[in-house]
Amino acid sequence: MDFKFHSAVLIIYFARVTGSYVLATSLFSAVMLSSALFEIPTGIYSDIIGRKKTVILGALSATLSAVLYAAGHSYWPLFTGAILEGLSRAWYSGNNDALLFDSVRESGRSETFAHHLGRTSSMFQLALMFGAVIGSVLAQWSFPLIMWLSVIPQIICFVISLYLRNPQHIIKGRANIFSHIKISAFHLWHNKKLRLVSLADIFGFAFGESSFQFGSAFIGTLWPIWAIGFAKMISYGGAFISYWFSGKIIKKIGDRTILVIANIVTRILNFIAYGIPTVLSPVLMSSSSIFYGATEVAKNSIMQQEYTHEQRATLSSMSSFFGSIGYGIFAPVIGLVADAYGPAKALIMVQFCMLFVLYLLFKLKQYEHISN
Repeated sequence: MDFKFHSAVLIIYFARVTGSYVLATSLFSAVMLSSALFEIPTGIYSDIIGRKKTVILGALSATLSAVLYAAGHSYWPLFTGAILEGLSRAWYSGNNDALLFDSVRESGRSETFAHHLGRTSSMFQLALMFGAVIGSVLAQWSFPLIMWLSVIPQIICFVISLYLRNPQHIIKGRANIFSHIKISAFHLWHNKKLRLVSLADIFGFAFGESSFQFGSAFIGTLWPIWAIGFAKMISYGGAFISYWFSGKIIKKIGDRTILVIANIVTRILNFIAYGIPTVLSPVLMSSSSIFYGATEVAKNSIMQQEYTHEQRATLSSMSSFFGSIGYGIFAPVIGLVADAYGPAKALIMVQFCMLFVLYLLFKLKQYEHISN
């Protein structure tokens, strides 16, 4: 899924084809708004029909998207590819964690979910790390080359998806889709712990992911294109380590504690990196990834424990839906600020927005003490 040679330089590729940061970031917005549009239906589809078919459709959509990105030499083919990438994300988002949780639960080891999620997710980061380094070096000679090479892993992913199997003890969702959504929304609204962690996840994704995707534009003002992949290597490598040991870290420190600590340290590092741009800034901004895996697993673990089994994928998709909407709205704002004032100023703005996420995590931590 994540072995993509264009991952480190996609914003630069989009900007070169379209001619501006605003149009380039609008393509990332198209991905997320498309994902949001399809998010709830695909989550319900997963709960009612099954996990395997949902993965297959996600892999097929990702393959078609990669082909259009590679073939696109103007805005609209890229836009169509972005819509298909969003559809792929929607098929995957609520479904894949639910597939893993159901598979672990079926084996009678539900308590090991955080460990298995961490180990599985660490492989995604390893793929991104190698893809980023190879792709950024090859981009020195040819952007089309890395775009076409990125199609191959998605084809392999599609073939692999055909050999997956559904966990045998899945509870089929209700046939009435609107009733299914109503029950899921009711559960989300009345569970305070789930509501807080979901809001933190939604705003964290909207602000943080749009910032991360745009980060290469900032790095490109300080380092040559071939070196961008090495900054991403630090980022993905740190995330790999973080994911790999996330189960042990969470067990020792606690899920809510690691969320608060990671957010504070990340804000400090990023304010320094963007506020005082130097040749070391890409290293500083990338080093915060050492917390990324543990925080993602911590959030997922809290949410999965609070989800009901019948609405597991639907509830996850609802969170992703609002996060994708937020990303789609916020990403072009970063592009506008970057066109007017430069990438560094745009990314500083994001750090101030992320302080709201820190506030939500403090509330979640406070709720832990109250509930205990």
